[in-house]
Amino acid sequence: MTTHYFTATSLDGFIATPEHSLDWLLKQDFDEQGPMAYPSFITTIGALVMGASTYQWVMDHEKGVWGYEQPTWVFTHRELSLPDTGDVRLTQSDVREVHAAMVEAAGGKDLWIVGGGDLAGQFADAGLLDEVWLQYAPVTLGAGSPVLPRALDLELVETARNRNFLCGRYRVLAPQ
Repeated sequence: MTTHYFTATSLDGFIATPEHSLDWLLKQDFDEQGPMAYPSFITTIGALVMGASTYQWVMDHEKGVWGYEQPTWVFTHRELSLPDTGDVRLTQSDVREVHAAMVEAAGGKDLWIVGGGDLAGQFADAGLLDEVWLQYAPVTLGAGSPVLPRALDLELVETARNRNFLCGRYRVLAPQ
């Protein structure tokens, strides 16, 4: 069982604009059946976790329809509406507690930290992040939500090109 942070990023290291927009990403050329793409990745995932901004973006852009079959934890300090279907759990618990619950719910499959970067950083701080998968889009944003606002040592494990994206999978190394 591996805990992954799988996300797209601009070349200058942002996952969203200051206004939480992903319009820059959605207009990029990416092969959904190509290397290191989402459809094959999601088949390995048994549980997911995300922050409130990511959750709200998904709900807004999917018009309230929940698209994940896996149990999902959402870290939030605000009131959020839950979808009519799906297993979504709002939490303010410590990442260690949530990680343990995710492992139990995942049925032996891997875990995915969907976003944001600070949440992935909290899992890394607790020693619970194993891999970082980044799909680098050919764009710079200049500002926004950082991909991972932490100092981490990573080892490059795999690379691929998926149309306009440079894709990298990294193993998180233990602090020295």
